[in-house]
Amino acid sequence: MEEKKDNSGMGRRDLLKSLGLGAAAGTLGILADPNDAVAQVFTSATKGLPPLKITKVKAIYTCPHGIELIVVKVETSEPGLYGLGCATFRQRAHPVISAINDYLNDFCVGKDADNIEDLWQTTYVSSYWRNGPVLNNALSGLDQALWDIKGKRANMPVYQLLGGKCRFAIPCYSHASGDTIEKVAEDAKKKMEQGFKYVRIQLGGYGATQALGGYGASGITKPDFKTAGFGAPNDNFMDTYRYIKGIPEMFEETRKVCGDEVELLHDIHERIQPNEAISMIKNLEEFRPFFIEDPFSPENIGYFKLLRQQTSVPIAMGELYNNPHEWIGPMSERLFDFIRIHISQIGGITPAMKVARLGEAFNIRTAWHGPGDVSPVGHAANAHIDFAVWNFGIQESVTFSSELQEIFPGCPTMKNGYMSVNEAPGLGVDVNEKLAAKYPLPNKQLNEWTQVRRSDGTAIRP
Repeated sequence: MEEKKDNSGMGRRDLLKSLGLGAAAGTLGILADPNDAVAQVFTSATKGLPPLKITKVKAIYTCPHGIELIVVKVETSEPGLYGLGCATFRQRAHPVISAINDYLNDFCVGKDADNIEDLWQTTYVSSYWRNGPVLNNALSGLDQALWDIKGKRANMPVYQLLGGKCRFAIPCYSHASGDTIEKVAEDAKKKMEQGFKYVRIQLGGYGATQALGGYGASGITKPDFKTAGFGAPNDNFMDTYRYIKGIPEMFEETRKVCGDEVELLHDIHERIQPNEAISMIKNLEEFRPFFIEDPFSPENIGYFKLLRQQTSVPIAMGELYNNPHEWIGPMSERLFDFIRIHISQIGGITPAMKVARLGEAFNIRTAWHGPGDVSPVGHAANAHIDFAVWNFGIQESVTFSSELQEIFPGCPTMKNGYMSVNEAPGLGVDVNEKLAAKYPLPNKQLNEWTQVRRSDGTAIRP
């Protein structure tokens, strides 16, 4: 009986022999030459995809709501195949754009788009000095774009490449706030009615900052540093005592109004001294917080051991981290319960997956940072990881305006407190470059982190 031939003219028996030779050759490193005959047989037999080269890396930026959003677009040698990744760092938007257009493009063009890990590692050290937020955000945009390309080539959503779904959708927390305790509780109730089972409650300004005349101002119409003409006109004042006293009262009132079913969160945002934070967190135990976020600044990591000895309240930390050495120690010592990194701050999906796997080993859950100054592409990247990691904890919710949905077709969606992604290959989000260009970035920086001061004018670190 005549043996059937494949398209290359090889019989099944010859093909099996060639595949065996190909495996051995790969082990010996013979396949380094892409023109090697064995490599060609292997590619033909496995229907492998052709080599894919990076042809261009560029920044796409837009500012439809006064928030600078930056996306990296990686174009390839396959016509029409490109990837998108988030590189948004709105406080230093223009340097990130320069890092992408002036450096990343030259570094990446001609390299193999499939080799994500190698590209990440070599890009990470390409400037010798590393771990800064500007270069890390540029690297994150590149990394996410490469995963987007990988998913498109595989015809799968990125979460499938990361291991598939661990949950049907992604539980999210919403934000409730107000300038009085009663208003915060009322707002939290409204979030529950919208379907949210997790609500972060903040009193007064965000992150414990209290605007002049607000809750934290203790009735002072003009703090001493304002009277003395110290600082900038838009600097805010925070009354630490009223904040420390008011937050437990806020939790108590919200529990009375909302009951015990809802999970309550709060962000200290590193605004108070470590011992003050420890004392306040202990006073919150009876209200069963889901977590308290950022009790200490990155400079005060050493206080986590003392905090852990004092209270069982779950702690989330890591939003300001961009260096692995900042989280490896605390995570391995189980000093907090949720790792809350900003994925573009640390360099993208590749390092975030490593952080998540490290967390699984020490029973630390993920809680990726997901504010409004992350592009829809970045939120999609968060969500794809959320689907795939077992030790997921919670995700910050987001609502996209109609303008953003037009600029970025395929945005993640929210329903009943859950986030879902567009089930398209890759990250599932595209960009309309012409529409994005209608909202140009301002020549000057729109946003600096609003400075908060004590009564004597001392700057308070976030």
